Amino acid sequence: MHPATSAVAEIVNRIEPLDSLEQRHIDATRAWLASTDDIFRRVKPATPPRHLVSYVVLVDPEARAVLLGRHRLAGLWLPTGGHVDPGEHPLETARREAAEEIGIEARFDVVGPIPLFLTVTTTVGSGTAHEDVSLWYVIRGDRTGGHTLDPREFDGERWWDVGEFALPDADPHFGRFLTKLDTALRLTAD
Repeated sequence: MHPATSAVAEIVNRIEPLDSLEQRHIDATRAWLASTDDIFRRVKPATPPRHLVSYVVLVDPEARAVLLGRHRLAGLWLPTGGHVDPGEHPLETARREAAEEIGIEARFDVVGPIPLFLTVTTTVGSGTAHEDVSLWYVIRGDRTGGHTLDPREFDGERWWDVGEFALPDADPHFGRFLTKLDTALRLTAD
């Protein structure tokens, strides 16, 4: 296995699944990583047809809120993030995306530097379907901090309360992510 692929496999093996769906996504990701080293998108939108993404969810743990942006291309409310560049470690992608899309230095001190969540999602970009294997990193933010998302990627932004999220046009796994985040926030508060 290529060293970059091995590093991703180590990350995936450290994620504790929320439910049977996340366990299936973890198992599918492990099988994918064992079968190929072609895990990085090289040509937009879908070459190869499955690739690695680092989501970067800005969380204010005291306010129990997350920042989402209305993504211009996807038309969905999404956390920041992006595709992992060839040979790049997913944690470095999360740092890079936080700097590029939020303009901040990422602080991984809410739940730690391991992704909280993993999903496999079929997306459609430019009419071509592909799968994103997404590692959901959590970084610290402040609801009153005046964060501004990159207007080239997002045409709106809003803080959402973790316990009161009811938005239909978001990532299809976002509600499950919030369930897992809610549990993690409760554990760190104790």
